Amino acid sequence: MVAFQAWAAERYGAPAAPLAPVADDATAAARYAALHAWSTEDPDRFWTAVTQWFDVRFSALPQTALADAAMPGARWFPGARLNYAEHALRFGEDPAHADRPAILHLDETTDVPLTLTWAELRRQVGSLTAALRAQGVGPGDRVGAYLPNIPQAVVALLATAAVGAIWTSCAPDFGARSVLDRFQQIEPVVLFAVDGYRYGGKDFDRTDTVAELRRELPTVRAVVHVPLLGSPAPEGALHWDDLTAGDEAPVFEQLPFDHPLWVLYSSGTTGLPKAIVQSQGGILIEHLKQAGLHMDLGPEDRFLWYTSTGWMMWNFLVAGLLVGAAVVTYDGSPGHPDTGALWQVAARSRATVLGTSAAYVVASRKAELHPGRDLDLSAVRCIGTTGSPLPPDGFRWIYDEVKSDVWLASVSGGTDVCSCFVGGVPTLPVHLGEIQGPCLGAAVESWDVQGAPHTDAVGELVVTKPLPSMPTGFWNDPDGVRYHDSYFDMYPGIWRHGDWITVTSRGTVVIHGRSDSTLNRQGVRMGSSDIYEVVERLPEIAESLVIGLEEPEGGYWMPLFVVLAPGASLDDDLRSRIRNSLRSELSPRHVPDEVIAVTGLPHTLTGKRIEVPVKRLLSGTPLEQAVNPGSVDNLDHLRFFEQLGRDRRA
Repeated sequence: MVAFQAWAAERYGAPAAPLAPVADDATAAARYAALHAWSTEDPDRFWTAVTQWFDVRFSALPQTALADAAMPGARWFPGARLNYAEHALRFGEDPAHADRPAILHLDETTDVPLTLTWAELRRQVGSLTAALRAQGVGPGDRVGAYLPNIPQAVVALLATAAVGAIWTSCAPDFGARSVLDRFQQIEPVVLFAVDGYRYGGKDFDRTDTVAELRRELPTVRAVVHVPLLGSPAPEGALHWDDLTAGDEAPVFEQLPFDHPLWVLYSSGTTGLPKAIVQSQGGILIEHLKQAGLHMDLGPEDRFLWYTSTGWMMWNFLVAGLLVGAAVVTYDGSPGHPDTGALWQVAARSRATVLGTSAAYVVASRKAELHPGRDLDLSAVRCIGTTGSPLPPDGFRWIYDEVKSDVWLASVSGGTDVCSCFVGGVPTLPVHLGEIQGPCLGAAVESWDVQGAPHTDAVGELVVTKPLPSMPTGFWNDPDGVRYHDSYFDMYPGIWRHGDWITVTSRGTVVIHGRSDSTLNRQGVRMGSSDIYEVVERLPEIAESLVIGLEEPEGGYWMPLFVVLAPGASLDDDLRSRIRNSLRSELSPRHVPDEVIAVTGLPHTLTGKRIEVPVKRLLSGTPLEQAVNPGSVDNLDHLRFFEQLGRDRRA
């Protein structure tokens, strides 16, 4: 970050910044604020500087960086041609890198990582690229993957991008209906599929599911069998080993900057998942910026982020290759054989950057783990967290129990941009419970109800200027109506993300949860994550969900649903402690009207707790209208709320 600013100041008019160390936090904050302001006020020069700093290979040069800044519809780097996969593999061209690890892989059964060198990664991608072309796959075709977080998935993604086809993936814990809700929208011509996967010490056979996918996806011309559990290839399927046995050098299709790279999906809790299209060039330069500057990743790093191929963080994990880092793929449970499993993976892989979720950090704290004492985590210099806001107790636990001098990079963004709006800044201090700042190029503001920016107060997270990785559109949305309504309906020309956010006067950021499920009691807006932080600190509470419901007669009902830890009971004492904790640590307005014990809470397939559909069920909306059943991990948990909604109206 420091070197980039000094270089950009010389060549592109960025604010001057000497390479000398910064003397104090205030100076560091002022220097970053100036750099960030330049990055958003002069996007042409900033994004041009990013392409030059990271030596982006344009086979045809762009006419300009940002030809049209309108949202939606921003036009980036018109006339440019390039290929994402060429950049992800270029470190393997250098003999000095060829025999170094590009991918390190572990699962629940391994102690020593399986290593794929840069040379071997290039060879496999080259072989598979040739095989795809032999199958007639080319620019614009769609390639689907039903694969876990294994090296084969990375190879398949890069080969798909190399030929100009469009990648899309689902994790194998998705059921057939959930996969079909996604893949039937985009009609893939090739399907990569495993025979099964391992999780939590068990094998899960997926041969019947794959057979159903083949029947229900008539556009699929070729199925590639990846035998993770050792099953023979089904009839008519191609075998992974055969397609990756060749020794061809990869040939990269040169594509327009805005050519689709992949399709990601929204959670789909209220209908069919949105099929979000992102571009080869937009993702390339956004991920170079995010990985190389904000995560400070480079060729000496080993990048581990716990994720599945059904979550955008898997796509971001692959971005480590763009800056020469080795990526660590882990296929398995972070909590098997015990809660400390992911910390073990970090130790075994010698990860330098470890990414996890706020939920895992909280679970580790509750399990009273001592990773820094019990494991060799000396290589870890950065811990990233995302998925939900990390509470202050999580910050404290990491510094107390993992590493006192680690850089904690809490980040927040979305599948919608496959990146972060706000996140880690390696030159800034870490403040308890706060994200370090907005990311370069991201014009993030907190807006009040009148649509005016403000600080030190809760407001809507908006982005006032385009980012390159914003969707080029949604699949099967030719007029852009669904895309417009998803982000630009509330504030024309301004991206409204749907999160409550506080931008502090010192430039840090606090995320409070989804704004469309925000609690609004007595005119005071409250984020649900603030309540979860307090309630889930109690050892008797495994998980919680709070809903605010406007009553027909003008009242407001705010129940708190809790999943109890084993052996705990929701008695008067626990109810009293919940209420007293919320009253003393937050405010009397945060105290729920009722505390109700439930056996479990519903989540999306990527593990996020569901608030808006529960609110709809409690309002009387039938389950089939309140949520897409294929997007939820456990429908029985939702049926409880549906019945409760009926009972309250009876």
